Amino acid sequence: MIKKILFSYQNKTQLIIAMIGSFLGFTFLVTSIHYLIRVNEFGEGEEILGNNTMIIQKKVSNFNSLKLAKTDFSEREIESIRKESFTETLEPILSNSFGVSLQTDSELVPYFRSDVFVQSIDNSFTRIDSDQWKWSPGDDFVPIVLPRDFLVMLNTFASAKGIPQVSDDLAKTIGFKFTLYNDEKKEWEKVKIVGFTNEVSAILVPSSFMEYGNKNFPTSVPAKTTQLMLTVKEGQFGEFENYLQKRSLESKENSMIVGKLKSVAGTLFSILIGISIITVFLAGLVLVQYAQLLISRNEYEIRTLLRQGYSPTKITKTILLYFLKVFAVISAASIIAFSLAKLYIDSLLIKGGIQVESGYTLLSILAVILAFGIYTIVNYFNAKRGVLKTQ
Repeated sequence: MIKKILFSYQNKTQLIIAMIGSFLGFTFLVTSIHYLIRVNEFGEGEEILGNNTMIIQKKVSNFNSLKLAKTDFSEREIESIRKESFTETLEPILSNSFGVSLQTDSELVPYFRSDVFVQSIDNSFTRIDSDQWKWSPGDDFVPIVLPRDFLVMLNTFASAKGIPQVSDDLAKTIGFKFTLYNDEKKEWEKVKIVGFTNEVSAILVPSSFMEYGNKNFPTSVPAKTTQLMLTVKEGQFGEFENYLQKRSLESKENSMIVGKLKSVAGTLFSILIGISIITVFLAGLVLVQYAQLLISRNEYEIRTLLRQGYSPTKITKTILLYFLKVFAVISAASIIAFSLAKLYIDSLLIKGGIQVESGYTLLSILAVILAFGIYTIVNYFNAKRGVLKTQ
């Protein structure tokens, strides 16, 4: 009865406009949050390096060939880059000054040996389990991360020998060993592959192993810092790229492409989130205004109901339930529209060669629930205040 008295003869044009605005705002909000998360996750499961982590080095020019310029970084240059606004963390990459070769040590594959270049990076830059990524003299094996190009070379060698090629998982079970040497002595250490990387050209080893080799197998050529590991702050990739161009520095091309993609997409989705929040806020104001107008137009009816014994709480709950249904319709329609849009956008990304996780993100759904909750709370207190005013 209360519902019929209050809502049957109301002009619903303003309500419909507000519902359309809220629907569009909710849909854009959940979509932009979802794809902002997915873009930032892009490539995370494929690399051992952390998010927004780059390897930088100096460009090689004719001056370097004539020994008129250096490709290594001084302590002063490292500190200067560390103080830049785009730098979140920065550490030098340690390289070997001792001789080292890698060879197969398994009956599963033919004998293969090659001199190699090893490097060590701070474990805070990687996603490698710290329990796996440690070594001390006397351990059974040295854990290493192998460049994927090296595995391609190994498979090319296997193909030439007419033997089966090895997958990533099989390569982790094959025995390898390092030969550490200088002009005076040599030593062998068993090796175990714990991961692969597309970003680093050298074989990665724990820093303790690097320190051990440089100390116990010194050579006349000291180790130099020619590469730096740098994590770029979110939203500052453009500034980082400009800095590289001005200072004749470079990073791996595919890392730059992924970084640029994340930066541009992240900025666009952040702007869309901001617009969506404003749209939801304005539509919410219209809904609140509609509720206030509804109460003011029904002052006489509400006062009559109160005199007949209906409690203010019951009238307030009736108004609240009406708008709860409105909010539920808006939320459900937004999630359905998002689901349909997601199927289309995901297909476009896959066609464009961008593989993203197909599942839903919890935060995007929580954003709708949060907005629903805020609308409900505001409307409850607005309805309660309006009903009490008519007494």
